[in-house]
Amino acid sequence: MGVIAVESAAPGSWKVIGSAGASCERERTLRTLYDEHAAVLLRFVIRLVGGDRQQAEDIVQETLLRAWDKEVFDGTRPVRPWLYTVARRLAIETYRRRKARPEEVDGSGLDEHVVAEADHIDAMLCSVVLTDALDALSERHREVLRETYFRQRTVHEAAATLGIPPGTVKSRIYYALRALRVALDERDVRIRR
Repeated sequence: MGVIAVESAAPGSWKVIGSAGASCERERTLRTLYDEHAAVLLRFVIRLVGGDRQQAEDIVQETLLRAWDKEVFDGTRPVRPWLYTVARRLAIETYRRRKARPEEVDGSGLDEHVVAEADHIDAMLCSVVLTDALDALSERHREVLRETYFRQRTVHEAAATLGIPPGTVKSRIYYALRALRVALDERDVRIRR
């Protein structure tokens, strides 16, 4: 899985893209995407497809090509959550296509339990994105959210633990949640109300 090739305009001829010596910046961007995300993405997808490395490599390649095609790698927001989402959707599409036609001779494919664990994967992706967004907050905002939301302490208990007045805790919670909403918006996460 080190080379990505696409068919060029002339039928039957292939063009290697994403090499370090590529002539255009856009193609070098694909190489950067590959270098930074392919290994982690491959491990993730291998679990989704029940250990089928060949299928996982195909899904990772398609995911990176879609990222390159859509130019999502602009440096302004994290690209990995987007890559995980696309790879997961491709794995599910592959699984559904296999179920829609007769089973292949080797019988390998996406395990039934992997698709059933889609909620678990979504929770994991949400956790990764939320952790990244929380890291963008100031330490004061993180600590007040940690005490009140994650440790489920009251405002007065959090104030005693942090050594600050309860009014300051309330104020920090308000501004921390606003900052968290902005951080999540920057990561294209929409909050349902």
